[in-house]
This record gives sequence, structure tokens and C-alpha cells, in this order.
Amino acid sequence: MAAHTAVIEKTIQKLLEEKKYHTLKDVMSTMEPADIAGVFEEIEEDRIPILFRLLPKEIAAETFAELDPEWQELLIRGFSDTELKEVVNELYVDDAAELVDEMPANVVERILAQADTQKRKEINEILMYPDNSAGSVMTTEYVSLRPTMSVADAITRIRRTGVNKETIYTCYVTQERKLVGIVSVKDLLLAPEDDMAVEEIMEENVISVGTHTDREEVARALTRYDFMALPVVDTDGRMVGIITFDDAIDILVEETTEDIEKMAGMLPSEKTYLHSSPFDLFRHRIPWLALLMVSATFTGMIITGFENALAAQVVLTAFIPMLMDTGGNSGSQASVTIIRALSLGELEFSDLPEVIWKEARTAVLCGLSLGMLCFGKIMLFDRLILGNTSITVLTTLTVCFTMAVTVLIAKLVGCTLPMIAKRLGFDPAVMASPFITTLVDALSLLVYFRIATALLF
Repeated sequence: MAAHTAVIEKTIQKLLEEKKYHTLKDVMSTMEPADIAGVFEEIEEDRIPILFRLLPKEIAAETFAELDPEWQELLIRGFSDTELKEVVNELYVDDAAELVDEMPANVVERILAQADTQKRKEINEILMYPDNSAGSVMTTEYVSLRPTMSVADAITRIRRTGVNKETIYTCYVTQERKLVGIVSVKDLLLAPEDDMAVEEIMEENVISVGTHTDREEVARALTRYDFMALPVVDTDGRMVGIITFDDAIDILVEETTEDIEKMAGMLPSEKTYLHSSPFDLFRHRIPWLALLMVSATFTGMIITGFENALAAQVVLTAFIPMLMDTGGNSGSQASVTIIRALSLGELEFSDLPEVIWKEARTAVLCGLSLGMLCFGKIMLFDRLILGNTSITVLTTLTVCFTMAVTVLIAKLVGCTLPMIAKRLGFDPAVMASPFITTLVDALSLLVYFRIATALLF
């Protein structure tokens, strides 16, 4: 795929250099908008407006919607008012609202000034909904039918209005704006009689979401039910828009990317990696790095508090990294598993006792296995092969017992914190690897020195 795109990019660049604009227009007319957008982002900035003006109006709008915000802003600044008006009015309402939401204020004023009255009203309605809600990502462009319509009239309405709708495959039956059913184009085409009423063939048990439903929950619903689109209704049950499956894919990609960044101890970024400057990366990474560095003070305080024990049994120091790493890894495994289950809607806070019980049993099995493996490793490798005679059986048992307890604590912490964070309204992804590793490091050292003090002194 990448090789194919590279060939197309070179072809377009050559045609541009040779000023074969007619051939260039024919080539791009056969391409998918997403592929055209990919080519735009790889060529020189000053050539992008030329290429864009060669695109047919419909393809130009779809390509514009696929571009990253910085490239969209570049084009807008180069558009005449007429060109901007054509692009904005060709965009679907949800794409236009997203564009307005991401542009600087001076650009937004120009966009809204060129949008027609109805489009501007619809954009403003969508922007009024809270971020990350269903209302903020829906489109108001859908096919609406009346229940008393005949099948023939319904098909005629689809033909007349469907060209400007986001999707026509599923049509929504409304009465006084309230959603009463859905019917597919397939059902209409296969209806036994053209004069049958739509209400006779529509599906009345409609799954819908509210305007304030979290957008991630909406995306999960679309994947669960395999719908092409999901209707959005207000608190009075009136239909106000739909969310399509392509919106769901975008939502899941954004949410997953955000979770991964948080789990890695970074602030979420709206820019792609290649479009992020070193300073952008610095700004998103330094807060967590600084916080985690300062939090490591507690680890140092624990070591300082037991420095007399370490002075008497210096050999204990050699096993600190192994215990801390094992604890951090164990906690990360549990936290990542729980965070993923929470994001998929598989777990609720009420499941916490079952989760703790399951992770505790898992921790016992892992702890015993690692403890036995650790005993063999220390006695065979550290004592016999490396010849470290200061290692005794009691010292080895201290390390192994600490290993088992550390794994248990780490897994319990790793499974509990994300669920508590979710309950308190925070993103559970924050309670991932860096945070839990730092916490477990401190706890594992505390356990290690307590056990060592009890068994060796």
C-alpha cells in the first residue's frame, strides 16, 4: 500500500512539473479522497492549492475533510471567498462542525461567514453540545420518513433528498419529530406492494442514544450491534441526528490513541507524530516525567530508612532491581487488562470484588511460580556460578518470599486503581504503567525491607 502511494505521489509530482493539468485531473478523479489527502501531505505546500483546484467539487470537499487541521488551515487561507463557500457547503455538517472546532478564531469567522444560513445554524447546534458527547459528533443529515407514507412515496423522497444525506441505507421514521421506527432501503425495495404504508414494514424497536451520551459508548454500541448508523435523540425523544459507523471508527481511533498516550505517561496530543515538533513532544512528556521523578523521592526515603539493614546485609541490594521490575511488570499487566476491559464496557465498579478475587488467585499462582524460579536462579547462578558466598538459603528465601508478596500487592493495586479512577470520573488510563510502577516500586521496597528485618535481623 505504501509503495503504491509512493508511485502515485511521484506520478503526480512529475505531472505537476510538466504542467499536464488535464492528465493530472483525470488521475486524481479516479483516486479515493483519503489517498489524495495522503498525497497532499507529502508534497510541497505551495503546490497543494493548485492540486486542490483541479479536483471535482464533490471529491474536493471529501478530500478536504480527510486532511489534518494544519493542511486545512493552509488551504483556507489561500481560498477565495467563492472557493471557501463551495467547500464548506459541500461538507457534511459533522465534518464542517469539526473543522470549525479545530480552526483559529479568525479562520472560524471566515468559514461561518461563507456557510449558508441553514448550514451555519446546524454547525452552531452541534457545537453547543459538550465535547466527547454524541451530540458533538453527530450529523443532522439523515433521511426522515413519515409512518403514513406509501413505499412508493418513500422511495421518491429518498431519490429527491438522499443526495445530500450522510447515508440513505437506513431511513428514520418520525412523527412530530419523534423517532417511532426505522426502515432500510432494502425493505422498501422488497416491499410486496408499492402502496403499503411505511409503518407496516418499519422496525419499531429502535436502539438510540441521547445527545449527552459519551461518544465512546456510542462507538461501542455501533460495533456491538453492527449498525450502519445510530439515531441520536434529545431528552424528549425527538430525533436530532445520526452517528455513522465511519464516525465510530474515528472515535475509537482517537480514544485508543489517547489511552495509549496516557498509559505511557504522556499528555494527549492532537497532532500526528511527524507533524509534532520536538517542543510539542517535550510539552506533552515533561509533566508526567517531572511528577514521576519527584514521586521517586518516596523510594529513596524508604531505602534511606533501612540503610542500617542494607549495611549489615549488603547482598540484599543486588536484588532490589529485580524485585522492583517484577512488581512494576505485574502491576502493569493487571492495570492494562482492567483498563482495556473498562474501555470496552466489560467491567463496572460493581465488579470490583470479583476482579480482586480473580487477580488475587492469579497473583498467587504467578507469585509462587516466580518465587520458585527465583530460588533456583539465585542458588544456582548467583551463589554457585558467580561464587557469591554471602548469599545464604535464608537470604534467598527472603528474596523469594518478597517476590511472591510483591506480585500479589502489585496485581491488586493494578486492578483496583483504574476501577476507582473510573468510579471517581477520571480516565482509568491515567492509572497505568508509569503511575502504578512508581507506586509498586515503593511498596515492594517497603515489603522487602520489612521481611528482611523480620527474617535476617
